[in-house]
Amino acid sequence: MKRRSFLTFVFSALALFAVSMMDWSSMCHPSHAAQATQDQIRHVGEAKLASLDLSPLFVSPDAPKIRAQAGEEFEELTWQILSDVEFTDVYLEELDAYYWMPKFGESVVASEGKAFYITGYMIPVDVDEDFYVLSRYPFANCFFCGGAGPESVIDLRFPDKSERAYQTDDRLTFKGTLRLNSDDVYQMNYILEGAVEHEI
Repeated sequence: MKRRSFLTFVFSALALFAVSMMDWSSMCHPSHAAQATQDQIRHVGEAKLASLDLSPLFVSPDAPKIRAQAGEEFEELTWQILSDVEFTDVYLEELDAYYWMPKFGESVVASEGKAFYITGYMIPVDVDEDFYVLSRYPFANCFFCGGAGPESVIDLRFPDKSERAYQTDDRLTFKGTLRLNSDDVYQMNYILEGAVEHEI
C-alpha cells in the first residue's frame, strides 16, 4: 500500500464514497437550474486547456510504442488528441434535461477503432460493478468534481473483470481500442475497449 498519512487515507475513502453515491445521470442531464454551474465548469476546463501545450494534436511518427502480444503496435493516445472535440447543449424533451452532445474533431475520428495506450489517473466509479474511469487529472481536479470537461475521462472496458481493485489517483497506463460515443448519454464519450493494464 502506498504511503499516506491517516488523514489523506480517510479523505480519499470519503471522496471515493461520495463519487460512488453521486447520480451520474445528472452529469449527463443537468436541470435548468444547474445550467449556469455547468457553464462555469466548462469555462474552467477551457481555461485549463488553454494553459497547456496542445501541440501537436496528431500522434508523432516518433511517438513511443507498445508491442502487443500478437505483434500489433500500440501508439500513445494523448489527452491533447482527445481534447479535439466541441460540445453543444442539447435538450431532451423526454428527459426534460440538457446534455452535452460531442462533435469529434478530425484527429479523434481518425483514431477510432485503433489500438492505443494512454496514461492517466484512476477514478473508481463503482468497484462492485467493475466501473473504472481513467482521468487526465487527479480526482480533486477531474470531471466528476467539476474541474474539467468530459473529454478528460475515458471509460475502461476490461475484457473480463479487472485484475485488481484500483485505488483513486493511481497513475497507470492501459492499452486497448478506442471507441467513440456520441449517442448514449449514459456512457462516457470515450471508451477504451479491451483495456489491459500495462507497465512502461
